[in-house]
Amino acid sequence: MASVYVVGHRGAAGLEPENTLRSFRRALELGVDYVECDVHLTRDGHLVVIHDETLDRTTNGHGRVAEHTLAQIRALDAGLGERVPTLQEVLEAVKGRAGILIELKGPGTEEPVVRQVQALGMEEEVVLTSFHLERLAKVKALMPSLRVGAIFSQPPPDALEQALQVGASGMGVNYRYLRQEWVEAAHAAGLEVRAWNPDTEPEMQAMLALGVDGISTNRPDLLLRLLGRWPR
Repeated sequence: MASVYVVGHRGAAGLEPENTLRSFRRALELGVDYVECDVHLTRDGHLVVIHDETLDRTTNGHGRVAEHTLAQIRALDAGLGERVPTLQEVLEAVKGRAGILIELKGPGTEEPVVRQVQALGMEEEVVLTSFHLERLAKVKALMPSLRVGAIFSQPPPDALEQALQVGASGMGVNYRYLRQEWVEAAHAAGLEVRAWNPDTEPEMQAMLALGVDGISTNRPDLLLRLLGRWPR
């Protein structure tokens, strides 16, 4: 059980405004193994960390991220006075303290994200993930040594084959659809399995019982306590 890695989803999204530096710092303070974030491109080509295609849910702004400049997005409140961070800011906050899963949300994010990771020398600390497996194939073409992870909500029958085809080292799967035989099949194929996002202790216990390799959660405090790793 202690070998299961803990991923703070969007930082510690159940405790702080999601995908903000405050949220990532909280996750790091708790002692997660990885944080997870989402990236989109702004109208002027900057990588920003925000989940949705639009600004409406998580900020006091409106409209599509891709139709706003970085300056316009930085002027918004992302919760508790926090700003929408750039990917560089998040990488710099995490570097040397934890790994980071970066979900490629917006189209065209593959190459700029790879270049940003290379510029900071964080190739060993980063895993690029996506529901869009063609984006992972692009990442592997750009930098074959970079780890990528396929994400599925309800995995199709050929999910393992799809993941292997794009060179994924693992898969993230909605915890509601994970089954023992599926985890075993993934392990037999040499793939790690990460469950997302159980946020209660009974849900987390169920995932641990399945033998998953990692768990992504909005409540990393609960998972770390369950694993006997927090409080430290």
